[in-house]
Amino acid sequence: MRDVVLALIAGLLVGMLFKFLKLPIPAPPVLSGVMGIVGVYLGSIILDWVTKLVQH
Repeated sequence: MRDVVLALIAGLLVGMLFKFLKLPIPAPPVLSGVMGIVGVYLGSIILDWVTKLVQH
């Protein structure tokens, strides 16, 4: 959980810095892009889970 909080804080700071410098944010600008990243991550976790179930 600590890693998640630190990642969120780092992301907030980077977002503020980019906005302050008037640069485009280094992340998908819409919710669908963010959900695509979440989907890739969850797909990886699910495949690991299924692979472990099949091996046992």
